[in-house]
Amino acid sequence: MTIGVIATLKVQEGKGPEFEAIFTELAKQVRANEPGNLAYQLTKSRTEPNTYKVLELYKDQESLTLHGGTDYFKAAGPKLGGVLGGRPEVEYLDGIG
Repeated sequence: MTIGVIATLKVQEGKGPEFEAIFTELAKQVRANEPGNLAYQLTKSRTEPNTYKVLELYKDQESLTLHGGTDYFKAAGPKLGGVLGGRPEVEYLDGIG
């Protein structure tokens, strides 16, 4: 069963470009090394300038677990922590069909 993830990330004022650069590097690693990741897309709110959402799709729970355990994901944590304005809000979704 596919698993969807929506992560809402609030970024500190003026830190958007730095956040986007860090995330772009992370996304390259995810796409290159995780065949079970079907989508990993950063989006930016049209109404809240410092709010981003990551839209993720994994083929199964094993693929999602692998993603969270990778060295590059763990290494991105402290970098992202320096630009975020709070803890991410993460919602997990089960695919239908």
